[in-house]
Amino acid sequence: MARMTAARAAVEILKREGVSDAFGVPGAAINPFYAALKASGGITHTLARHVEGASHMAEGYTRTHPGNIGVCVGTSGPAGTDMITGLYSAIGDSIPILCITGQAPTAVIHKEDFQAVDIASIAAPVTKMAVTVLEAAQVPGVFQQAFHLMRSGRPGPVLIDLPVDVQLTEIEFDPETYAPLPVYKPAATRAQIDKALGMLNAAERPLIVAGGGVINADAADLLAEFAELTGTPVVPTLMGWGVLPDDHELNAGMVGLQTSHRHGNATFLESDFVLGIGNRWANRHTGRLDVYTAGRTFVHVDIEPTQIGRIFAPDYGIASDAGAALHLFVEAARELKASGALPDRSAWAAAAQDKRARLQRRTHFDDIPIKPQRVYEEMNKAFGPETRYVSTIGLSQIAGAQMLHVFKPRHWINCGQAGPLGWTLPAALGVAKADPDALVVALSGDYDFQFLIEELAVGAQHRIPYVHVLVNNSYLGLIRQAQRAFDIDFQVNLEFKNVNSPELGVYGVDHVKVAEGLGCKAIRVTDPAELGAAFEQARKLAAEYRVPVVVEAILERVTNISMSTTNDIGNVVEFEEIATEPGHAPTAIRPLKV
Repeated sequence: MARMTAARAAVEILKREGVSDAFGVPGAAINPFYAALKASGGITHTLARHVEGASHMAEGYTRTHPGNIGVCVGTSGPAGTDMITGLYSAIGDSIPILCITGQAPTAVIHKEDFQAVDIASIAAPVTKMAVTVLEAAQVPGVFQQAFHLMRSGRPGPVLIDLPVDVQLTEIEFDPETYAPLPVYKPAATRAQIDKALGMLNAAERPLIVAGGGVINADAADLLAEFAELTGTPVVPTLMGWGVLPDDHELNAGMVGLQTSHRHGNATFLESDFVLGIGNRWANRHTGRLDVYTAGRTFVHVDIEPTQIGRIFAPDYGIASDAGAALHLFVEAARELKASGALPDRSAWAAAAQDKRARLQRRTHFDDIPIKPQRVYEEMNKAFGPETRYVSTIGLSQIAGAQMLHVFKPRHWINCGQAGPLGWTLPAALGVAKADPDALVVALSGDYDFQFLIEELAVGAQHRIPYVHVLVNNSYLGLIRQAQRAFDIDFQVNLEFKNVNSPELGVYGVDHVKVAEGLGCKAIRVTDPAELGAAFEQARKLAAEYRVPVVVEAILERVTNISMSTTNDIGNVVEFEEIATEPGHAPTAIRPLKV
């Protein structure tokens, strides 16, 4: 048997589980692991500037390609606590990432040693497993179990905490005979699928709600085939956006209180049956449950059995991986189609597309300062269907989801459940690292951008190019809009006169200087007519210099973005002008019908 340190065994297992990249920050308590990482080779490490940033990079990396698992590494104490937000983000969106932390020596963990904290207990609520390994011989088994858990059932993150003496202890381990554990995923039975399909066929106006679980299962093609066989329109959730191309004849648009389309909500409210696959009925998708469920029959397919009935009781539930269920749905639908037993849904599908053509939001404005809607219109023109968009939260993300177009799975990468400010920039670096040939475009408001702005230097140092669209109104825009209900505008205004950049007026932070100071390129745009040229220049600069390029659009200070103020998807307020003539929405999927 080969003898090696437990840290080296851990690194060898990472490679055999398919890990090729890691993100992190070294420190005294994790240095033995870093020594093993260097000695072993085969894993590229990206040095973050903040350990929370490393955790978001790992998530972006995971979400870019099927099978990826991002790894983030940090030392003891605050490194682990810094990564808690990343773990929370990952578990909320069912994303597997592996967090590895160093720890004080086993003999002094309980003695308030320097940077010794019970990180396993802290991380337990936001992981599938969080463990401090106290015996070196257990390290291989713990890592093997970690990958098994991350991939099995509902995917999610794991934290492994390694005391420094455990890392340094030599153990017997033969990496050549190591094999990953089989992955467990529940699968629907044909009887369950036949029952669900019978309920769908009995409906007059059915819809499929496709969630992030379909993308996690790499089952977008199966979903499209099933929808086409049955003629059933599809509503992607925000996490499922891209599962069906936006211009597909069966794409009914998104539904919800915020990241929704006018036609999507209208079609949903006319439906009488909903088949949810790989979705969790998130509250900003459903809004008031009495409105969402009224007059509709529901079937829910989810990989996690306890997710069924968590939000509301469906009429029928199936615990299954989305891919396994869709294989059977397609099989059954093919048989019914061959026997002529599928109803004709063409009129219902056409009605959904007619609404898409009639119920549009205006994007074309020539105002200076720039109205945000124009930014997304120009992004639609400049960035094609291969673009991978990355965004987290705020009015920028909500408006982007209402107005941008996505055509492929994993091309809208969004933090859905946790929504931490600062997530966008490091996640975009993780995406660009995972797919260096892709056009990666991040979308942030000014406050999200400032939260982890130092990670721009990571892109400069490690030559990770992408384009970051920064819409700057010098406001906490979403919170300001929410404060309207309290008749306040309090502690949400970021404006100040920058003594070093008086040309900015009251917009405060000079993001161009900051980006340039961190080794990146930046362009500021104040005229909407110049946005297209700026986006094209940004792409060229990113390709030439191999660094992140920021395009800052100076927006009007206040714009209220369409959303419900009553938690009712039937009552979304259009604060701005809607499209009333074709020139108002020139990049809409369907030409406007008036």
